[in-house]
Amino acid sequence: MQTLDWIVLIGTLVTIVGYGTWKTRGSKNVQDYVRGGNESKWWTIGLSVMATQASAITFLSTPGQAFHSGMGFVQFYFGLPIAMIIICMVFIPLYHRLKVYTAYEFLENRFDLKTRSLTAILFLIQRGLAAGITIYAPAIILSAVLGWNLTYLNIIIGILVIIYTVSGGTKAVSMTQKHQMAVIFTGMFVAFFLIISYLPENITFTKALEIAGASGKMDVLDFSFNLENRYTVWSGLIGGTFLALSYFGTDQSQVQRYLSGKSVKEMQMGLIFNGLLKVPMQFFILLVGVMVFVFYQFNQSPINFNPAAEELILNSEYANAYQDLEQEQLAIFNTKQEVIKKYVDTGNPMLTDEIALANQADIANREAAKLLIQEAADSKIVRVETNDKDYVFIHFILNNLPRGLIGLLLAVILSAAMSSTASELNALASTTSLDLYKRSMVPGKSETHYLKATKWFTFAWGILAIIIACVAYLADNLIQLVNIIGSIFYGNVLGIFLLAFFFKYVRGNAVFVAALITQAIVILGWWQDWMPYLWLNLFGCILVILIAFIIQKLNPKSS
Repeated sequence: MQTLDWIVLIGTLVTIVGYGTWKTRGSKNVQDYVRGGNESKWWTIGLSVMATQASAITFLSTPGQAFHSGMGFVQFYFGLPIAMIIICMVFIPLYHRLKVYTAYEFLENRFDLKTRSLTAILFLIQRGLAAGITIYAPAIILSAVLGWNLTYLNIIIGILVIIYTVSGGTKAVSMTQKHQMAVIFTGMFVAFFLIISYLPENITFTKALEIAGASGKMDVLDFSFNLENRYTVWSGLIGGTFLALSYFGTDQSQVQRYLSGKSVKEMQMGLIFNGLLKVPMQFFILLVGVMVFVFYQFNQSPINFNPAAEELILNSEYANAYQDLEQEQLAIFNTKQEVIKKYVDTGNPMLTDEIALANQADIANREAAKLLIQEAADSKIVRVETNDKDYVFIHFILNNLPRGLIGLLLAVILSAAMSSTASELNALASTTSLDLYKRSMVPGKSETHYLKATKWFTFAWGILAIIIACVAYLADNLIQLVNIIGSIFYGNVLGIFLLAFFFKYVRGNAVFVAALITQAIVILGWWQDWMPYLWLNLFGCILVILIAFIIQKLNPKSS
């Protein structure tokens, strides 16, 4: 990091935080703080919804996911446009007609207080965990880049978000997210075109795609019904639809974004805007990762992208074995170079098999390196992340981009982290204040009291998110970890809402008991790995509906 990078990075973040705090200070009441005074236009809603979902994890993990596994992850988002249409037709009109502040307030109108409280608590659990992870993600980056203490970085990032979220509430979140999305789009487009420019002169974009395709990275669609595959067309369309319905229709961090709209039409247009843009955006981010993969077909890459893991093993008794693997990696790279050159020059499709074999050898070598790193960590009794998916893109940024642009791309990642975390803290505080504190714990106080309480809850959830970030640990990769946490809870919550919308026969007691039973079963199913996590959304949704019907049938007179 050079001086120019620091100027770009700090200047961007300070401007966003300062502007958001200044422009939205002085909320007069709870409606102003939680619903932003219902002033948001459709494009603000659309960008805010998108920014809430597009955390640092998106821009950190997604390119790494594409580098290792190709474009198939985009299938995860195929159900999103379908979900947007359903939410616009069913959810938004109901929320608007009832003038609710939170999604869970609607459930009390339909069922009872305990069902409202239960769904609010389920939301607080899963979103509270996710908020910590969205802080943790960029902290990992800067820790690897600067060598700073990870705990201190978690605290700094968390405090930055707390400042303007506590100050301005929903309005501050929405306003800052517009500027954050502008930074994000600018940075990603710049990175993409730079990657293309760094390829050899005879490698056009079309040839780059051909090389990626020959390496199996352009396999976008998988129509198989194999449950062992996490990402297929069917898991995306079915599981993804249910996940998106749950997330955008029942998760307060998203519901609060569009409830700030001026009218039903503005809310609906904002969600449709998100639905139309989200899949192409994710496709583009994955494509950036694929182009990084192509770049490393012509430039030597480390055998493991995590600098902490590499430092650990090179200072252990396994250093020589690791260096042997690096030499094998170099030999594989040189072989692959020759084959790719022939393929580019001749276009012979038979050479794609040789490229595939070389990449398989590359993958096997990397897996062997991961095992060595883990053995080194075990021998020193320390914890280190062997999975390097989340470090691929940042490695490319730090080692290949010119001065100034490194700061811009780091600003992209941090802006995304701040936008998503701010939405989460805002929603966590609103749900705690309105669904639990005001409704069940301290009713009958003034608007000023609840406004102050909501701000204090925002602060408290910010501190808790920082604590979670400080004890977090990477799973397969960060973007999958967040989606797994969501999938464990979302299906159950969505089922409760669908019961409320469409099944008037079922009453509150049956729903409450069914939700408790379902949540226990879904957690067990995830623990025992019954199915890919995306299917948990469908499973949980159907299960809670079936159990609620059975309980209601057995006790038809229960309320």
